[in-house]
Amino acid sequence: MPHRTVPAAWLESPAAERGQGGSAVAAVAGCASLVGVLIMLFALVAAPGSWLLGYISEAGTPGLPLAAPYRAGLVLLAAGAGLLGLALRRRSRLLAPLLGAAAFAATSGVVPCSSGCPLPPFEPTTAGDVVHAAATIVAAVLALGAMVTVALCRALRPAVRRLATAAAALIVPLGAALGAVMLLAGRGPASATLERLVVLVGVGWIVGTSLLTALAPDPA
Repeated sequence: MPHRTVPAAWLESPAAERGQGGSAVAAVAGCASLVGVLIMLFALVAAPGSWLLGYISEAGTPGLPLAAPYRAGLVLLAAGAGLLGLALRRRSRLLAPLLGAAAFAATSGVVPCSSGCPLPPFEPTTAGDVVHAAATIVAAVLALGAMVTVALCRALRPAVRRLATAAAALIVPLGAALGAVMLLAGRGPASATLERLVVLVGVGWIVGTSLLTALAPDPA
C-alpha cells in the first residue's frame, strides 16, 4: 500500500497545545499586571502629599481625583495575577492560592478604605475599612502561599522556581516586619516604606513569572 504522509498539524498533541495556550495567557497576565501597577503608581504619585508616606490604598480613597483609576489599576493587577494562576495551572494543579489572592486583591480594589485607611485599635474604622484591610491581608498571605507552591513545584522550570524562592525569601521578613509595625505603631513612615517594598516584590514576582512563562513555556 502507498505510504501516506500524516500532516504535521495532526501530530500536535493536546499537551503541546496546552503549553502554547499557557504562554499566551501568561503574556496577557504580565501585560495586565504591568499596566495595572503603572496606573496605580500614577494615581499614587498624583495624590496630594508625598507619595512615599501613608498607605498605598489611600490613593483610592473616595473623593480623590484619581481614586477610580487607582482602584481600576488594582483590579487589573489582580486580573493579571489570576491569569498567571491559570497559565501555571496548565502545568500544576496546585496554584489555587494565586487564584484566591487575585480574588481578594480585586475585592480590596472594589471596596476602598476611608481617608487615611484607619485600622483598629489606633483609629475608629468603618465596615469598608475592615473589609478592605482584611481582603488585602488575605491576598498577601495567599500570594505568599502561591510563591511557596511554585518554588516547590517540580513540574515548573528551574528559573520560575528560583524566582519564586527569592520572592518568598524577601516577602516573609518584610511582611512580618510590616505586620508588627502596623500592630504596634500603626500608620507612619515605617509602615509606608515596608508596604511599598512588599508590593514591589509581589508585583515583580508576578510580572517576572509571567515573562518567564510566556517566553519559555514549561513542557506540559
